[in-house]
Amino acid sequence: MKKFPVLISVPHGGDEIPAEVKNRLCLSQQDLFADGDAFTREIYGIVDSVTAYIDTPYARAFIDLNRDTHDLPPKNPDGIVKTTTCHGKTIYSPGKELSLKDSLRLIENYYHPYHQNIRQLLDTHPDIQLALDCHSMEAIGPAISPDRGQKRPAICLGTNKGKSCPMEMAEKLATCFQTAFGLDATEIVIDQPFSGGFITRTYGNQPIPWIQIEISRALYLSEPWFDKDNLSIQKSRLRLLRGQFQEALKCFMNFGK
Repeated sequence: MKKFPVLISVPHGGDEIPAEVKNRLCLSQQDLFADGDAFTREIYGIVDSVTAYIDTPYARAFIDLNRDTHDLPPKNPDGIVKTTTCHGKTIYSPGKELSLKDSLRLIENYYHPYHQNIRQLLDTHPDIQLALDCHSMEAIGPAISPDRGQKRPAICLGTNKGKSCPMEMAEKLATCFQTAFGLDATEIVIDQPFSGGFITRTYGNQPIPWIQIEISRALYLSEPWFDKDNLSIQKSRLRLLRGQFQEALKCFMNFGK
């Protein structure tokens, strides 16, 4: 099969703890799981079907690849290197908090290589026509979010208000997601509640279009597929979602042909 001329980035799908901080944590496994985009590497991992793919094994709680390098604590405890999770859970044990030097080491070891890889993939694959930064979102807006307590759509496509890609392109992709996932049109929303994070804003239309994808965790982190006690999931559900995602891209690439 001919590969889709697409770059896929999955910056929040990892669950590993960097060696630099392993002995400093007071974070439970449940809290670590809740902070990341669990199973997104499996859902979006159509590695053999796209021109370029990049993800990370490391958890968002320790290094957030979708943040600006200046977005540091204490000004933002949920910034590039965090002191609390997005649910306000303390990450580091008392007396073992990270110094600025520690934070800069994490950025140097994990953040910069990811972004260098993005730039290298774009430089070495001039045939790429679209890039997707792929995430998951909680079904109900958490306390930290502007849409606190509100039910979210099944899928949100972020375009940085049309700055990272033409709105017409996002609308075509939305139609394809609707068809591939068997959703009502109202369940696919553009730029609400997310219009695109640092990656989408930075690389969008520089020179190719970028779209941030957010899939609701209600589509897989819920019964009957997910066991919240042992954090296990039915692999068949992930395979189904991955197949639907691939079908949406196939539809998009053939749109109007």
